Amino acid sequence: MTTTRPSLPDSPYAVFRLVVTLALITLGSSGMYVIAVVLPSVQADFGVDRADASLPYTVMMIGFGLGGMFMGWLADRYGIMLPLLIGAVGMGLGYAAAAASGNIWMFTLVHGALIGLIGSSATFAPLIADTSMWFIRRRGIAVAVCASGNYVSGAIWPPIVQHFVYEIGWRQTYLYMGLFSFAAMAGLALLMRRRPPSQPMRQPQTTPASARTTAATATAMQSSRPFGFSPGTAQLLLSIAGIGCCVAMAMPQVHIVAYCSDLGYGVARGAEMLSLMLVCGIVSRLVSGVICDRIGGLRTLLLGSGLQMLALFLFLPFDGLVSLYIIAALFGLFQGGIVPAYAIIVREHFSPKEAGARTGTVIMATMLGMALGGWMSGKVYDLTGSYQAAFLNGIAWNLLNLVIVAMLLRRTLRPKAARTDMLAATDRSAAVS
Repeated sequence: MTTTRPSLPDSPYAVFRLVVTLALITLGSSGMYVIAVVLPSVQADFGVDRADASLPYTVMMIGFGLGGMFMGWLADRYGIMLPLLIGAVGMGLGYAAAAASGNIWMFTLVHGALIGLIGSSATFAPLIADTSMWFIRRRGIAVAVCASGNYVSGAIWPPIVQHFVYEIGWRQTYLYMGLFSFAAMAGLALLMRRRPPSQPMRQPQTTPASARTTAATATAMQSSRPFGFSPGTAQLLLSIAGIGCCVAMAMPQVHIVAYCSDLGYGVARGAEMLSLMLVCGIVSRLVSGVICDRIGGLRTLLLGSGLQMLALFLFLPFDGLVSLYIIAALFGLFQGGIVPAYAIIVREHFSPKEAGARTGTVIMATMLGMALGGWMSGKVYDLTGSYQAAFLNGIAWNLLNLVIVAMLLRRTLRPKAARTDMLAATDRSAAVS
């Protein structure tokens, strides 16, 4: 398979890389969900409140995001294999050091520096950017499959980890996770040696030469002035939008296990709901990939963000066991396509030469949002004694995301209308001549 048109996008080799990428993200994203499952055990072991017990997740996600920018830069220059090997070492050492932690602060530092900054960061944003360079015709669905590894991880690891925490304790479980993560990730990284193919910009042959020139000029202007802003301003707006949607997203994902425990349903029911949420997120990401290929990244993001806010509203009046299972499933179905849409937006509106770094920056913002949302929800709970205010806080941040995305989408419609008029005028002049 690796010898059949290996250097071309959409080739069998590109599909092979996609499968390997899916496995790598499934392994590298485990830290996001393992900590959610062990949160009650860690809180009891170290004798801390809910906000402090949420700090390891928060610091890990900040490290995840910051590391993604550096790993993306590293992948742009040296290829994806090097950051993946570094990430394998970070995950292995991180889980082992966390297992040996004597207090919540060491446990938090290890999650941020080793599992987040060095480990998980290598297996998300850089791999999404790499995948976007290997596909053209079905880039949306390819990126969605790639990003689904994040939710496959969430579907697989919580029940497994919960079982072993019950049988052998969270420390021994962490140690085994470290050994397995290092061996599996390092082995898979060796299959990712080749660099992405070059993708020259081509126009359809049926388009008149003058129209092709106009379209190429418009595309170049779009890369230099995304949404009509400077690249830095456009990147900042996308980053703020990413923080907003992911503060909201973190509320159920980080606290559903603790929420169920508080309601008297038990930790195991919460772990099941988290898995159900993320299984539905896999379906959502795949469907959103197909939608993205048809309507583009911005519209897909707007749709997913609006539906996510609807699901958050449903948590307010309903807290029965059956209701929570249903809402968890709906939440997963609604929000799964949000984060991959950012990678598509970057590829649609920014220069492909900066794909790794810019995708890493935007994904960093979404991770920062997850980090902030995970800690903030715990802090709101400590202040109010209830998760109701935490859900309302998430809804407010979600609304911020919707406002920004709607504004960016509106700005993209104006230049398209102007280009349509320009091309029509060019066609009329060509017909007259």
